[in-house]
Amino acid sequence: MTSSADPTAPAAAAPAAQVDLLPHPRLDGVALLTLSNPGKLNAVSVAMWQRLRALFEGLAEREPALRCVILRGEGGCFVSGGDIEEFPAFRFDAARLRHFHEQIVAPALDALYRCDIPLVAQIERACVGGGLEIACQCDLRIAGAGSRFGAPIARLGFPMAPDELAGVARVAGLATAAEILLEARLLDAATALQRGLVHRVVPDAEVAAEAEATARRIAAGAPRAARLNKRTLRLVAAQFHFSEAERAALAAYAEGPDHREGITAFIEKRAPQFTGQ
Repeated sequence: MTSSADPTAPAAAAPAAQVDLLPHPRLDGVALLTLSNPGKLNAVSVAMWQRLRALFEGLAEREPALRCVILRGEGGCFVSGGDIEEFPAFRFDAARLRHFHEQIVAPALDALYRCDIPLVAQIERACVGGGLEIACQCDLRIAGAGSRFGAPIARLGFPMAPDELAGVARVAGLATAAEILLEARLLDAATALQRGLVHRVVPDAEVAAEAEATARRIAAGAPRAARLNKRTLRLVAAQFHFSEAERAALAAYAEGPDHREGITAFIEKRAPQFTGQ
């Protein structure tokens, strides 16, 4: 977690942005994790990343009776990405940029990945950028037919951070990760299913019910076996590690003109003019 002196903290975080973990109203042993950032299609703010980390670090130990968590976005949309309006506060300095990605985002994603409780992503509409990264830490991904997947950050002038890319590539594969990053392409639900990015696609009106049915099946099984299966799956999954020199080199773009231009153009609602710098 970060202190009040954290240079990446937004000057005035939107008070309505929040992450809530509550018991499921109909399923014993199941919780609902809701990401909410009204007016921004649940874009993840710095405070929301920090809240995710706080909730999921040690969750299995704090909640021994919890058998499954459904992750969803408020209002019928999963997550549209990061809260870009916060980006100018920290993205244009390499040290602050690395702090954001390595000390805020990566630990939150790692807490999700290492949580021994099975996680089900209830994906509706946008699953983009940070939303895709969150969904890729879940064990099962249920998508609506109208949902879209990708990370079109090339249009904003920056790459995906290495730890975050590792998590996406672990699920989507290197070929699909390259396609969505280099082309800034959004995949439809049928393509995401074909690529193995999601497990099931259902009509949009049935996503919540299918996620609930999935959680019910998980909760009916032996909880210790489920947690041990998650640990084993982590052991057999491909692991990615980056040296300090590699991390520094990959963050050196922070002060570049194209990086600043991409984010500024998005905030100003105009087309970016990239120069290759």
